[in-house]
Amino acid sequence: LSAPEAKFQISFKGRLWTTDDRRWGVWAAYTQQNQWQVYNGDVSRPFRETNYMPELLVSYRPDVDIGGGFRWGVVNAGYNHQSNGRADVLSRSWDRIFAEFGVERDSLMITGRLWYRLKPDASDDDNPDITDYYGSGAIAALYRWRGNSFSIGGRGNLRTGKGAVQAAWTSPPFLGPLRGYVQVFSGYGESLIDYNWKQTTIGAGVALSDGL
Repeated sequence: LSAPEAKFQISFKGRLWTTDDRRWGVWAAYTQQNQWQVYNGDVSRPFRETNYMPELLVSYRPDVDIGGGFRWGVVNAGYNHQSNGRADVLSRSWDRIFAEFGVERDSLMITGRLWYRLKPDASDDDNPDITDYYGSGAIAALYRWRGNSFSIGGRGNLRTGKGAVQAAWTSPPFLGPLRGYVQVFSGYGESLIDYNWKQTTIGAGVALSDGL
C-alpha cells in the first residue's frame, strides 16, 4: 500500500413518512465511503476499503428557543449498521442505536450524537473492542461565512482516551454545485478496517454540499 490515496463518500437520505406540519418524520439514509489506492499502479490500483452504512431514524423538529440566541432545531433517534462487506479476517461490522440533537444560532450549527452498540454473539463479533476506539458519542460544529463553511468535530471514549478529531473547509460553489474541499483527520477509525490504527491524513478535493 502507498500513503497517498483517494477517498470519496456518497450519502443520501429520503423521507418515508411525515406529519402534516412536517415536524415529525421517518427517514431512511445510506452512506458509502471508499478508500481507493488509485495512485498505486504497482498493485493495480485496488480499493483498499469500502464501508457501507444504512440507517433508519425518526426525526422531530421542536423549534424551541433555548436562550442565548440558540434554537433547538432537531432531535433524531434511530438505528444504523456499518460494515465493510469483507470475509474473515478482514471483516468489520457493528450495529448501533443512537440519539442526536442539533441547535443553531445565526450561521452556527452544533450537533451531538450518543450511541449504544448492539453486541452480537462473541463468536460472530469481528471487532469486540471497537467502542474503545470509536467511543460512545460525538459532537460537531459547522459555521457558514460568506459562502464558506468551516466544520470541526470529535468523538471518543473517555475511559480509554482514544478517539478522533476532524476539521474541514468547504468553499462557495465554483462550478454549478461543486465546492472546493479540504479535510484534516487525526485519530482512530477513519474507516472500519482502521478502527484501531491511529493516523493523521489531509486531503483536498470537491464536494456537492457542506455536510448539512
